[in-house]
Amino acid sequence: MIQNTRQQVAQAVRAVENKKGEDVSILEMDKNAGAFTDYFVVCTGTNPRQIQAIADEIEHSLEQDGSRPTSREGYGQAEWVLLDYVDFVVHIFSEKARKFYDLERLWKSAKRVSLADLAKKPVVEAKKAPAKKAVKTAARSAGKKAVAKKSAGRKKPGPAARGAKGKTSRAAARSGGAGRSGSSGRGGAAARGGAKKRSGTKTTGRKRK
Repeated sequence: MIQNTRQQVAQAVRAVENKKGEDVSILEMDKNAGAFTDYFVVCTGTNPRQIQAIADEIEHSLEQDGSRPTSREGYGQAEWVLLDYVDFVVHIFSEKARKFYDLERLWKSAKRVSLADLAKKPVVEAKKAPAKKAVKTAARSAGKKAVAKKSAGRKKPGPAARGAKGKTSRAAARSGGAGRSGSSGRGGAAARGGAKKRSGTKTTGRKRK
């Protein structure tokens, strides 16, 4: 579609040149500046008759490809004839009207192009796909943060905590062992004392007999 528009603009410019139109300008409009079309073709005719002849030649040339202007204005007065082809607009001025309206200054953000530029393939800016890499990186980063938070909640006890725990365990072990050995010692002594008493009683009994 873009290439077709460029071809039609080039065809309109050649029609202007066929009728000796002067000071031809091709403006590629800046949509950011509020332009309502893609291209302007601006030219000058030296008299009303030539201005009308230029307009007729453009219409005739583009009609052969099935293109007709949606509107034509100013043809009767031939001071400023406007042919609107939607994607481009042709302005044919008298010298006086062109200086007065000065479209090139009014649309100064537009880019001037030549027939050679129109013949080139247009550079279409590719739409930027979502940055998958950036999304993945962000996801990985979020995952790492979540893991870090979990790890922080499950931190291993530090050296001091481990030492205290070890000391407590060892102290408990020692006190338990001492208690058991102490009681067994006392039990043994008591047992041995009881044995002595019993043996003494038996001995005494024998002597009396």
